[in-house]
Amino acid sequence: MKNPTRFRRTIAAACLLATAVLSVVSVVLSPEFVSGGREQLQAIDDAGATATISLFAFVLAQLPFLGAVLGVAHLLRERAPVLSNLGAALGAVGAFGHAVYGGGQLVSVTMVAEGGDREAYGAVLDRFQSSPAMAFAAMGLLGTVLGLLLLAIGLWRARVGARWVPAALGAFLVVEFVGANITEWASVLAGAIYLAALAALAVTIWTLGDRDWDAVALPEPRREALPAGV
Repeated sequence: MKNPTRFRRTIAAACLLATAVLSVVSVVLSPEFVSGGREQLQAIDDAGATATISLFAFVLAQLPFLGAVLGVAHLLRERAPVLSNLGAALGAVGAFGHAVYGGGQLVSVTMVAEGGDREAYGAVLDRFQSSPAMAFAAMGLLGTVLGLLLLAIGLWRARVGARWVPAALGAFLVVEFVGANITEWASVLAGAIYLAALAALAVTIWTLGDRDWDAVALPEPRREALPAGV
């Protein structure tokens, strides 16, 4: 805490890594997607502890996700201020929406552990998933997708970090939200892309240095000095 700049920079890099790892854990261990409350409870029961870990990892990933988008937005604040502000705002909405929705879904773990009337519990889940509470799920999805998209565009335009990172974030969005409708392996591939991109951004922030992190603008690429009078 003696160096607040280094503390904030470390937190931003740690959040990028933490949300990536937790998101991948959530995807890899998630039970098979099925429709219907009773069927979902059965899928959680069949998956055992892995389903519980997956749901908890999903919820826990939202807090570092908020720190991650704020850290990336900080990098873009001068070279792409509009994209920085919009991306951070939408990312915050996405983290909030997913946290609320994920917290509601944790009730299903308790339902399975209680071992009560599966039909009655399933009916409760069905009512929950058709209630206005699902607006939070929509907030989470739209906020996350649009926030990451705008930050990726900002990284590309601002030329911050490795050039492949914003392209990888765009590929992640396509694979995760389009490819998942084609093959069940799409989410695993998307998770690997997401982890690689956010890890690269964490390295960029960590190696940037305190002075450049706190500077009004990131340093421009170096140019050779010209002789006097030229």
